[in-house]
Amino acid sequence: MFRTFTKQLLATVLSLLLVVGAVPSEARAQQTGSTGYSGQGAPLSAGELQQLVAPIALYPDALVAQVLGASTFPDQVAYADDWLHQNQNLTGNALMQAVDAQSWDPSVKALTQFASVLDNLAKNLSWTSALGEAYHTQTADVMAAIQVLRAKAQAAGNLKSSSQIVVVQQAPQTIVIQSANPQVVYVPVYSPTVVYGTPYVTPGYSTTAVVATGVIAFGAGIAVGAMMSGGCCGWGYSSWNCGWHGTAVVYHGGAYYGNNAWHGGYYGSSGSAYGPNGSAHYSNGYNPSTGTYARGGTVSNGYGSQSAAQAYNPRTGAYGATEQGSNANGSWGSSTASKNGTTVNSQHQTNANGTTGQMHSSNGASAYGATGKNGNSAAVGESANGDKYAAANGKTYSNTGSGWDQKSGSPSSYNKSSSSGWGGQEKSGGSSAMSSGGGGWQSRSASARGSESMGRSGGGGWGGGGRGRR
Repeated sequence: MFRTFTKQLLATVLSLLLVVGAVPSEARAQQTGSTGYSGQGAPLSAGELQQLVAPIALYPDALVAQVLGASTFPDQVAYADDWLHQNQNLTGNALMQAVDAQSWDPSVKALTQFASVLDNLAKNLSWTSALGEAYHTQTADVMAAIQVLRAKAQAAGNLKSSSQIVVVQQAPQTIVIQSANPQVVYVPVYSPTVVYGTPYVTPGYSTTAVVATGVIAFGAGIAVGAMMSGGCCGWGYSSWNCGWHGTAVVYHGGAYYGNNAWHGGYYGSSGSAYGPNGSAHYSNGYNPSTGTYARGGTVSNGYGSQSAAQAYNPRTGAYGATEQGSNANGSWGSSTASKNGTTVNSQHQTNANGTTGQMHSSNGASAYGATGKNGNSAAVGESANGDKYAAANGKTYSNTGSGWDQKSGSPSSYNKSSSSGWGGQEKSGGSSAMSSGGGGWQSRSASARGSESMGRSGGGGWGGGGRGRR
C-alpha cells in the first residue's frame, strides 16, 4: 500500500518538476511564437537543420509531431524503449493502459505505439538530443527544414501519394503527409542519402535495413483505431499534428512546445511541499560544463520515503536511473546505468534478516551478494569473459578457466580487477561492496545517493541517473 501510494505521488512530483520549470519558458514561447533563437552559442544553419531532420521529414505529419516532442525528452525516450523491450508481451489496449500508467511525457507515450521509431530514437540518443535542442531553440527553422526536404523529395519524384500515404501540396511552401487510411499508419523507410536527390548525412545517426534507392518503403501497418476513437488514453495518434502556419507541433488542437525546462538558459529549479501527512521535494538542472541534464524527486510520509532520479549526458551518451525506498521494515532499490553500449541493472533489498543484491550487465557479466543479520556474507560473480569470482566470510576464490583457487586478502581485491567486468569501478572494501545496496557495486549503477544528489544539484557528474523508473 505504501509503495503504491508513494510511487504515484513520486510520479506526480517528477511531472511537476517539468511543469514548474517550464512555465516561464512556455509563457515566453506563447508570446513570441516560434521565431527567434533561444539557445546558447551559434544557431544551426539551414543546411545543418536539414541534415538533422532528414531521417524523419517524410514521416506522416502526426508522427513527425510526436518525434519532435519526444526528442526533447531523450532520457524518457531511452527508458521507454527499454521498458517496451521488457514488456513485449503487452499489446493493444493492455499495452496502452500500461503505458498510460507511466509518468512519461505524452509524446513519449505516443511513440510506444511505434516501437521501431522509438527504438531508433533510443539507439541514436546523440541525434535525438540534438533534434530536441534544435526543435526547442529554432522551432520555425526546424519546421521550414522539413518542408524544404519534402519539396526536394517530391521534385526528385520520390514523394508521392500511395496506398500508404496521401501527399497534398497545401500551399506553395507547405506539403502535408497523412495516412491514406486513418485507421492504419505506415512508417516510411528510406535512405536520406538518396531520397531527396541531394545526399544528406545526419551526424550521430545510423540505422540498418534502409533501402538503398530513392524508393520509399513501408513496414507493416500499425492499427491506431483504438487511439482514434479515444480508447483509454488521450495521447494517441489522432491527438497530434503539425501546424505549418504559425505554430509547430499541435497537441489536442493547441500548440505544444515539448520540454521547455530543458534548454534556453534554465540551469536549475527545485521545489518542496509540506502537509500534515508528509512532504515532497523535486529538482531539475542542467550543468553546461559537463552537458548533463538531471532531475529527481522524493516523497515522505509517516510510513517511510521513496526517491527517484534520472540524468542524461548527450555529449557522452551516458544515462542512468535510480529508485530507492525505505520504511520501518527495511529498504529497497533498483538502478540502471548505460554508457558506451553497455547497460548495467542492479537491485538490492535490506530487512531485519540482512541484505541481498544483484547486478546484470548487457555484456554478460553478473553478480549476486548477500549479508546476513549476524554479519556473515557471501557473493558470487561472473565477468563478461567468463571468469568467475566468489567470496564468503572473508575468503575469496577465483576461477579463470583452470579451476577454483582460494586467494588471500579481502574480496575487494577482485573488485579492482579490470578484467572482472562487474567490479572494475568499485572502491568499497570487503564483500559488503556487493551487497550493501548503497555503496560498492550498486554505486556503479547510480545508487540512490549518487543519482538523487545529481538531480538536486543541477546535473553534476556524467549523468548516472537518466532513465528513471517511476
